[in-house]
Amino acid sequence: MACELLTKGRSLDCNRIAGGVKAIYFGVYDTFDAPINGTGIVQSSGQITDIEMGDAGTAGKLYRYTMPLGAASISETITGSTENGTIFYTPTVNIVLNRITKEDQNEIKLLGMTKVVIFAELNQRVSASSTHNVIVGLGVTNGMTLNAGSIDSGTAFGDRNGYTLTFDGMEPIPFPTVADYTSEPFDNGDFDINSVVKV
Repeated sequence: MACELLTKGRSLDCNRIAGGVKAIYFGVYDTFDAPINGTGIVQSSGQITDIEMGDAGTAGKLYRYTMPLGAASISETITGSTENGTIFYTPTVNIVLNRITKEDQNEIKLLGMTKVVIFAELNQRVSASSTHNVIVGLGVTNGMTLNAGSIDSGTAFGDRNGYTLTFDGMEPIPFPTVADYTSEPFDNGDFDINSVVKV
């Protein structure tokens, strides 16, 4: 029996886009309704159409970290085995935070102990005529964990003091995009999120 699952081709995209990550949103994995992939985060055809954190009370929040320009990235490695007939995806998020503060020290310690779902707001627009940015979800099935990073002071006056953090995960499907918002990220009518904490 042949696998005939392809649905379309792809032409050359004539639009220019901007790369990089504008903001990172952290959601605590256990605050999404269970099961997270199906009730807490609903996906359809590669897009997140519903997010449910309402039953988590005041804990049902997303935490927004604004990224310095050109300092954050996301990637996903595809690993397949022809011999075993398997394939999986390893999402990775790299962020940079400038300055070393006691508040950041405490939050990084908490991030290191917590499984999270990460939403990355890209600099890429949803379409050529849109003012909205593309948002993707990483770790929406199994979560993401902080597994590497450093705290650096730099050497010269012009060097950066701050943090470099790397989160990774292991997922059965590629990371999905989030359905377009109305005026602010995650203000979709179908989303039940208590709040987006910006500061």
